[in-house]
Amino acid sequence: MKKYVIIALLSIFCYSAYSQTIDTRRKIEVNGSAEAEVTPDIIYFSVSLREYFKDNNIKKKVEIDDLEKQLLAAVTNAGVPKENFTVNNISSYASSLQKKKNPEFLISKQYRIKVQDLNRFNQIMEALDTKAVQYTNVDSYDYSKIESLKKDLKIKALQAAKDKATYLATALNDGVGKALEVQEINNEYYPQAIYRANASFSKLAEASADNSSAEIDFKKIKLNYQMRVVFELK
Repeated sequence: MKKYVIIALLSIFCYSAYSQTIDTRRKIEVNGSAEAEVTPDIIYFSVSLREYFKDNNIKKKVEIDDLEKQLLAAVTNAGVPKENFTVNNISSYASSLQKKKNPEFLISKQYRIKVQDLNRFNQIMEALDTKAVQYTNVDSYDYSKIESLKKDLKIKALQAAKDKATYLATALNDGVGKALEVQEINNEYYPQAIYRANASFSKLAEASADNSSAEIDFKKIKLNYQMRVVFELK
C-alpha cells in the first residue's frame, strides 16, 4: 500500500512541476528593421614611391629623400596631420657600400596616409611626381559616426517591431504587453572601393596630363539592423 501511495505522490509532484514549466501566456513574435546608407569619410590608402633616372641617365637619379619630402609637403598642404602619414615599408641596401657597387639600384618606399576627404586624396596625388609613383591602393575605409548610427538603427528597429506588433494585435482585438524576448540581427555591408582609373597609376598619369584628376568611386556603407521581439498579448 505504501508503495502505491509513494508512486501516486511522485506522479502528482511530477505533474505539478511539469505544469509549472509550461508558459501559458499568449504571445506575438515580430521582426522590425531599420537601414541606412552612408558615404565613407575615413579613407586609408597606400602610396609606393620609387627613385628613377632622369632621361635614363644613371647620373641623374631622383633620390627617394627628395620624393618623400615632396609627398610630405603634399600631405601637409592638403591639411592632413603628420600623424596620419606613416612609412609602411622600405626596400634598399643595408649599407652605402653595397649601394656603390650597384649605381643603378633604385630605392622604393611605401607610405600609408589617412584622409577624411576624397578631395584631399586627389590634391595629394596631383602634387606628386607621376614618374616616381609605382602604385596607389585603398587599404580600408570607415565612417566616423558609425557607432552612433548603429545605436540609432537598433532603436528604430525595435520601435518598428513594436509598431508592427501593435497593429497586428489590434486586428485581433488584443493589446501588446511587455517584451519577453529580444534578439538582434545585423547585416553590415562594407563594399570595396573602386578606382575609376582601374587602380592603375598609369591612368592617373594620363589624367594629370589632361589636367583632370583620377577619382575613386566609393559605394556607400550599408547598415541594416533587424530586431526579433516576442511581446506578450493582453
